[in-house]
Amino acid sequence: MRVERAVDAYLRHVSLERGLSEHTQAAYRRDLAVYAEWLAERGVADTSEVTTATVAEFAAERASAQPPPASSSLARLQSSVRGLHRYLVREGTETEDPSGRLRPPKAARRLPKALTVTQIEELLDAAGPAPGDDVPAEPAAVRDRALLELLYATGARVTEAVQLDVDDLAHGDVIRVRGKGDKERIVPLGSYARAAVDAYLTRVRPALAARGHSSPRLFLGVRGAPLSRQSAWLVIQQAAERAGLEAHVSPHTFRHSFATHLLQGGADVRVVQELLGHASVATTQIYTHVSVDALRDVYATSHPRAR
Repeated sequence: MRVERAVDAYLRHVSLERGLSEHTQAAYRRDLAVYAEWLAERGVADTSEVTTATVAEFAAERASAQPPPASSSLARLQSSVRGLHRYLVREGTETEDPSGRLRPPKAARRLPKALTVTQIEELLDAAGPAPGDDVPAEPAAVRDRALLELLYATGARVTEAVQLDVDDLAHGDVIRVRGKGDKERIVPLGSYARAAVDAYLTRVRPALAARGHSSPRLFLGVRGAPLSRQSAWLVIQQAAERAGLEAHVSPHTFRHSFATHLLQGGADVRVVQELLGHASVATTQIYTHVSVDALRDVYATSHPRAR
């Protein structure tokens, strides 16, 4: 099969049958465009002409590029290439997988950056007043407080948060979150977050919705359209600046803090895995290293013969 046709067929498969997010699909599209262009430059026009040596040369060349690519980017690129060739074998288009011996690079294990509970509280207060505060607040501030409370209370990804519908809250003290691969999970919503979201729903959202086209989305922008990921990111950045936090704060910072604080509070790693929507507990276990570091610090400062 022609390389271009094979890539198009695989991307359709990824989109229609695997239910991956738009961002993951876009990453596959970019990676395979690089791969197809590289093959074309070497006169490889058909997937039957791709050999194990071809794939190995491509991987080696990308790994030695300048500036050096991040190991995570290189691993994702190789994953895209392996996915394409495995798909062609499964569909019977090719008989052999030339990427079978390709081994992804070992990613440097970086511990996630989490804020302290005090820093989280400062960030939330900087976004907007708490529901019980007798302080005048702009409608956007009420919404922003609700968004940040929800992110910290549930550990939801920012994409999951902005894609929540009002109906996803119709279960009392839990919400329904749609994660990667359109998999649903149920996550408890703490009292602080529930109060902030209720304040937003009753005092702000009706006016915002009247400006738009009756979107079912929970979080809306000033014109009534669904709040975008970029707008949510900006809300967080502005709150971090007002709070005077020197640490880099991103939407994922809330997710990292959620997991870290749960484990420090004694939660089982399997429970945290379920709440985060991780397919494998190995992904969640990186947070246990953060908790172990905290235990070491306490031990070093508390035990009389620790040093």
